[in-house]
Amino acid sequence: MTAAPKPEILAAFEAAKGFMPVDEGLALYAAAAEAARLGLPLLEVGTYCGRSTLLLADAAREAGVTALTVDHHRGSEEQQPGWDYHDPGTVDPELGLMDTLPTFRRTLHRAGLEDHVVALVGRSPVVAALWSTSLALVFIDGGHTDEHATADYEGWAPRVAPGGLLLVHDVFPDPQDEFTGQAPYRVYLRALASGAFTEVSVTGSLRVLRRTGTGI
Repeated sequence: MTAAPKPEILAAFEAAKGFMPVDEGLALYAAAAEAARLGLPLLEVGTYCGRSTLLLADAAREAGVTALTVDHHRGSEEQQPGWDYHDPGTVDPELGLMDTLPTFRRTLHRAGLEDHVVALVGRSPVVAALWSTSLALVFIDGGHTDEHATADYEGWAPRVAPGGLLLVHDVFPDPQDEFTGQAPYRVYLRALASGAFTEVSVTGSLRVLRRTGTGI
């Protein structure tokens, strides 16, 4: 039977700011619950306001491990003013810059999951360069440019433990989705071509890969 989040966590997920649809969220939770059995932390790249973090945190709580989430909280390219995914409610009125950290903290608090998440506030490549611990799961859901998606993959994929899972979100093979999904798609293809990962499942734009080899 596939693991599923508690009804109250799923309700909190649906109410939270963010873009992940429910079917992909359920697939994310199932992957997190499976990976957490390795007894290692689960890590997400790209927190935004914590919608998907809720699912990782609930799976981590059930398994007695920790969920980690990395973000500078200033918003990805497509979330800046003038772009389709910009939310004026995430702008700090004093600085005039996006700041999703307060919303993220409220999201966790309302769901009762603050004690099960460590928020790493900083740029993904900087944090990854300081990281040495193996991870049961890495969920790449950060910036959608080649520069950022590639840096997320190169920084974090090597930290996936043998048998652990690498998840890539917003994978869109159609070239017309150049901005929103082509960079994650290229990262996904690179992971498969490396020989280190094999595909486990596809749900919408979410790809789940298992680490079965060593070359990355």
